Amino acid sequence: MWTGDEQRRRVAVNARALERELSWLDRVLQLRIGAHFGQEAGDTVSATGTGTDELRLAAGGAVSRPTLVASPEGRASEGRADQRPDQRPDQRPSAPPPLDLDSDHGRLVKSLGLTPDDRLVLALALAPHLRPQLLDMLFVRNRNLDRGFSEFGGWKGRAHGGFLPTAETAAFLIAGEDLSRRVQLRRTLEDDAPLRRNGLIRLDHDAPGEPWFCAALHITAETLDLLITGESRKPDYSAGFPAKLITTRLCWDDLVLDSDALEEVQSLTTWARHGEALMRDWHLDKSLKPGYRSLFFGPPGTGKTLTATLIGQAVGADVYRIDLSMVVSKYIGETEKNLAQVFDQAEHRRWILFFDEADALFGKRTATSSSNDRYANQEVSYLLQRVEDFPGTVILATNLKGNIDEAFARRFQSVVHFPMPDADQRLRLWEGMVRHTGRLAPDVDLHALAERYELAGGAIANVVRYGALNAVQAGRERIESADLRKGVAKELRKEGRMV
Repeated sequence: MWTGDEQRRRVAVNARALERELSWLDRVLQLRIGAHFGQEAGDTVSATGTGTDELRLAAGGAVSRPTLVASPEGRASEGRADQRPDQRPDQRPSAPPPLDLDSDHGRLVKSLGLTPDDRLVLALALAPHLRPQLLDMLFVRNRNLDRGFSEFGGWKGRAHGGFLPTAETAAFLIAGEDLSRRVQLRRTLEDDAPLRRNGLIRLDHDAPGEPWFCAALHITAETLDLLITGESRKPDYSAGFPAKLITTRLCWDDLVLDSDALEEVQSLTTWARHGEALMRDWHLDKSLKPGYRSLFFGPPGTGKTLTATLIGQAVGADVYRIDLSMVVSKYIGETEKNLAQVFDQAEHRRWILFFDEADALFGKRTATSSSNDRYANQEVSYLLQRVEDFPGTVILATNLKGNIDEAFARRFQSVVHFPMPDADQRLRLWEGMVRHTGRLAPDVDLHALAERYELAGGAIANVVRYGALNAVQAGRERIESADLRKGVAKELRKEGRMV
């Protein structure tokens, strides 16, 4: 962890590096706008339209922006209308500034081998966050059509007043009217290219059937934090990211499983740790799909969530529990959209996705007697496809295996049963949860509690909590047998059982 002075120095170094990148973006924008309207950068630029509207935008530093003046000259072009594209002004952006390898931006660019086009796209995605006024020039309107220029792309947010870029904006800056460079840029923005494979940017396309380049261009929150502060925060739970990072202070010794379940869990852990190497070095990628899918089933409180968390802890991977209340929607298409937000962000990270109570999402398909049934079945089919295509580890947990659609069950690499613990396992759970506290009264017989009451680990934890609270309320320093028996009675009543 850095000291305050170190943190301030790092932020200052990063700010200087980002300032140079944004100044470069500013120059490229001026050159491209000037070329687009047939003028040199810094000159008065004639835009298409009628009337006398003017957009004067002051640039930072000593560089001045061109003034955009609407004029009735018809469609703007790059150079004269009779010029071929190869005769028009230079289509290439200006050269990028030298990298500052003391900055997090410089180190990131070098480590990932980002090209100048990659850097320009990254700077464009940064601009709305760091210098939103830089893109205001792109708001200039085509007065003949009374709208913006299609080739500039962009969109308007609900709260943000500035210009928000799309892939079309990046294409305008980098390719202009050069079709071959536009095609190359599309490859730069594909999900397996460095910018998206490493989670630096995100493309959101909410309009099926519309051109690919109209997708909104975003920098990810983690990348923004890294480039500014040097620290990359993990995604936070929100309406746009319906998943929660789960952790535990427990270890494998605290997990009580039978030998069969433990063997399956160990196989899953081995794949999570070595799966990429096995696919690559053992050449299994020819015959096996990437990723690993596992079903955990068993009564509540038997350790399904804890096991998923411990697997992540063992392999150094973040475990995200999907909040189904934020995912499932009654509106057509919304459930798939919400789930896609998680899968898209997790695509190239070593995350483990954990779906608790998964039958709410992955339940059995039904006979189609109505349009609602057909849509529900399409939704399940979509989820099946996303899970099957996910290259990482997906764990689905449910209380009843029979509730899961059979098509999912056939595609699981492992199915792990978490049964109710037997007497010996219950004793281990009791001992692990309360013996180390030194707060047990002499009359407590954990062996008798384990023998007499069939409880899962989660229920035993609730009993221990109740016993401690009851002792404190009574003004005692130790948990007595009566405290635990009352807690057991409460847990059994919750399950509809009698003591």
